[in-house]
Amino acid sequence: MNDTAPDPGAPAREIGRTVRALLGAESGPDRVRGAVLTPDGYDPALWRRLAGELGAVGLTVPEDHGGLGRPLPELAAVCEETGRALAPSPLLATAGLAVPLVDALGTPGQRAGLLPRAARGELIATLAVPGPGLPVALGLTRDNAPGDWAGGGRTGGVQARRAPDGGWLLYGEATRVLDGHTAGLLLVAARTGGYPRGRTALFLVRGDAPGLTRTRLTALDETRPQARTEFRDTPADLLGDGSGDDTGVTAALAAVGTRLAALLAAEATGTAASALERTVEYVRRREQFGRPIGSFQAVRHRLADLHVRVRAARSAAYYAAREPDGAALALAECLEAARTVTAEAVQLHGGIGFTWEHEAQLYFKRAAGDDILFGPVHLLRAHAADRAGLFAVEPVEPVGSVEPVAPAVSLTPAVPVTPAVPEAAAYGEALR
Repeated sequence: MNDTAPDPGAPAREIGRTVRALLGAESGPDRVRGAVLTPDGYDPALWRRLAGELGAVGLTVPEDHGGLGRPLPELAAVCEETGRALAPSPLLATAGLAVPLVDALGTPGQRAGLLPRAARGELIATLAVPGPGLPVALGLTRDNAPGDWAGGGRTGGVQARRAPDGGWLLYGEATRVLDGHTAGLLLVAARTGGYPRGRTALFLVRGDAPGLTRTRLTALDETRPQARTEFRDTPADLLGDGSGDDTGVTAALAAVGTRLAALLAAEATGTAASALERTVEYVRRREQFGRPIGSFQAVRHRLADLHVRVRAARSAAYYAAREPDGAALALAECLEAARTVTAEAVQLHGGIGFTWEHEAQLYFKRAAGDDILFGPVHLLRAHAADRAGLFAVEPVEPVGSVEPVAPAVSLTPAVPVTPAVPEAAAYGEALR
């Protein structure tokens, strides 16, 4: 009789190995460079295998809507591998943003019509938000309620008004929309009723809707395609039944932001780990003064420090996938680790690492681009600390006739702290 308890992390590891094998064969650096130069910005054949055959998008879609209903760590394992390979794909926009919003806010008819198509890889969808962009709308860098960031009145953004036939028309624009130039469905955040008394709602816009103009933007990270979407009296359908105020919409966006942060943390960890592995391989082969540069003590110390950062980031990412409440802090840790590791990778590759043609630049631009698009890191940390009450002000009772003193600041952490991961010495030994 086997009394061994099942390993809850085994399915995620198995999925990760499968995706790594696929991307290793189909998405090397040369293929990535070729894919980003196409009009779509990704390889459609690879996307069909990833989303259709492997069912990556449908991992967390409920079973009654054609998905697998699996927990978030399994999708995070897929994202870690796509980050490792820098594979350009609509996975993050579709599975990380659009699908959970439709599942959370959509009517039964909308869920039944959209989720099965997305789970089969037949529908690419994304979220389009105006103004300051995703970090604010998703509640990552500040509270997103009220939803005044969506515009309305004189503030720009996207406005929604009733059409003569009772439907909705959108007017305005949203920039830096992930995969916005190829998505067959856009979830657009817009303000209804003007600015002072309006509310924020999400609308469904078809990719071929009249009055919609989409332009792919030149981005620092070409592996993360972005677009500017313009709406000129574009027909749209309200996501949901329209009952209640905008509190439900901003709460759903914040919940999706927490989930997205966990996926991004895993992806950034994969990027940092791959950049480090490629750098270690390079310093083993590159010789100077008749010996590999990896044998020099200064290089070994730098690589050992980077190894510790990657291990700590992976620990934070895995924790966030299982306990998403700490995902914003995990994302900050992983984005910072990716930025540090990829910058050091450029340095340790020497002169060749500074050329745009070298693959080290792809990893550095992914890390820098994500910090700009989903951060910056210091705002992620500041907002997470505010929400957790990490530096809450506590009044101090006066003693006797002594005048009241200034409020004290509580330095007691209110959130779990991920322990540092050892094993730095392993890298030093590997370079001998």
